[in-house]
Amino acid sequence: MDIDRALLDKTLEALKEELIRSRQPGGCWQGRLSSSALATAVAVFALSRVDRSKYASLIEKGVGWLAENQNADGGWGDTVRSLSNMSTTMLCWSALSVGERSGRLDEILTKAESWLGGFAGSLEPNALASAVDRQYGSDRTFSAPILTMCVLAGRLGDPEQAWRRVKPLPFELAVLPHRFFKLLRLPVVSYALPALIAIGQVNYHHRKPANPITRLVRCLSLNRSLGVLRSIQPENGGFLEATPLTAFVVMSLAAAGRKADSIVTKGVEFLLNSARDDGSWPIDTNLSTWVTTLSVNALACSSDFDQVLQARQRDEIRRMLLDSQYRCEHAYTHAAPGGWGWTALPGGVPDADDTAGALIALHNIGGVDEVVVKAAVAGIEWLLGLQNHDGGFPTFCRGWTNLPFDRSAPDLTAHALAAFGVWQDSLPVPTQRLTSRAIKSGLDYLNRVQRPDGSWVPLWFGNQDAENQENPVYGTARVILGLNRLPAGYVCEYMAMLVRAVEWLLSARNADGGWGGGQGVESSIEETALAVDALAESLATLSDEAACRAASGLSNGTRYLLMRTETGISLAPSPIGLYFAKLWYFEDLYPLIFTVSALQKVKNLSRAV
Repeated sequence: MDIDRALLDKTLEALKEELIRSRQPGGCWQGRLSSSALATAVAVFALSRVDRSKYASLIEKGVGWLAENQNADGGWGDTVRSLSNMSTTMLCWSALSVGERSGRLDEILTKAESWLGGFAGSLEPNALASAVDRQYGSDRTFSAPILTMCVLAGRLGDPEQAWRRVKPLPFELAVLPHRFFKLLRLPVVSYALPALIAIGQVNYHHRKPANPITRLVRCLSLNRSLGVLRSIQPENGGFLEATPLTAFVVMSLAAAGRKADSIVTKGVEFLLNSARDDGSWPIDTNLSTWVTTLSVNALACSSDFDQVLQARQRDEIRRMLLDSQYRCEHAYTHAAPGGWGWTALPGGVPDADDTAGALIALHNIGGVDEVVVKAAVAGIEWLLGLQNHDGGFPTFCRGWTNLPFDRSAPDLTAHALAAFGVWQDSLPVPTQRLTSRAIKSGLDYLNRVQRPDGSWVPLWFGNQDAENQENPVYGTARVILGLNRLPAGYVCEYMAMLVRAVEWLLSARNADGGWGGGQGVESSIEETALAVDALAESLATLSDEAACRAASGLSNGTRYLLMRTETGISLAPSPIGLYFAKLWYFEDLYPLIFTVSALQKVKNLSRAV
């Protein structure tokens, strides 16, 4: 490979030192999610609905942050590096209604209204409401909250008419036992309960249904559904650790005359604790478990892993991971014990990607004893129980595979298979048999859903500049990495699938040597690092001719990373993450972690040459 090895070594050491410095005292990495215009808008508005004078200072700081971060076209994106979109711009426009009027604010509002009118066709309330509904289709769990806030802010005209533009949510369903939804294979409903209850109640408060039976049922369900909401609210007040979801609940209940309810009080406390010094809010508190396992697994590629992370540090991380595994049924989602969530904070819930990452990290850390094996077996069994009938793995729950929560995804599936692969020899024999069948079924799924061009598309990551805002580079790289963690015997039968993926990845490379989210999309550090990582993992399994082409792409990608990071000094993150409801985010640690993993594997190859 044509790479400046001295420059590679210098850059890699600088990056590894920075990654170690980023670790929090006590064992884990916390990372830093991007500030979010959408989260800031709904948090500011929620506080204003509870007590505008009490929280005036924080409200004005939030309004000021929104004003400073309006895009040049007049709209707002989910992050400061995101393109303007309808939902976020509608919410920011509504939030600015609580700001102190000034010439500057009037100018900002005029620009926002110009963007909204251009996107929706006009500022007429029906046009705006229709534009939001089109964005989310039949899924009302996000369109209803957006429109609710717009109505409360007076942005959709006369209140009596405005409430007719918000489709009511059947909050009475919340009083049904969760077993009812499980019987119908609809466990996904539990994730929508906070919005279902709060948005449903404020709509009912302002617009009673005409049907007398529906009206009676909802009247009788008011207090019982609030009881359900109290029972699933985490101790810190934040539903899913999410500022938007928590703020929607707070503003809705406050607008329904329930400001004094403990749900609102705890929700406000969460919002106050989540506010940043600059007046902004992130979409979620942190992804601490996710970025910790990513960091461990990146550093574990190094031959000096034991020196990079010393025994005491590895013990701290192991303890943190063991302590954050769910040991009983989750009170909110009713997920079985054994999984891990994206954070150890009270609002987190177990999911496939984080469970797979934690299992691989526990294996990489070492010190495997009976306690660790027991935890690993529980995690493996949790993943086995999640596998869908199509052979793929969803994020949170088995289901009909039609919604994001229960839909199988290639990157999640490959990650789960990789976790099975690294632990299989340590599992009890019956569990080994189950994982073998699960791996075969998962590989069949990956083979079926691989696109004709050789790529795979992930579920929770995208690229705003790519076709359909998808990110096949991320998805394909993640699947390749997962496949290469499996014992060779599994992959041999699917070698053609792996070769097609590598060939597609090479075809998606840009002239500058890097990769974006897809073919012809501007290169980024994250996507280039993932592509380089995947190619480095694949060299040993490819034919000589294919390996030669991969090595060329690998060299060019490595040079791009060395140049773009300025030998480890510059690591500007890109908004490639997709949160709930397809909210874009970037995470400051992603470019650092991904580049450490990629360059370490390139260095390992260089030593072998």
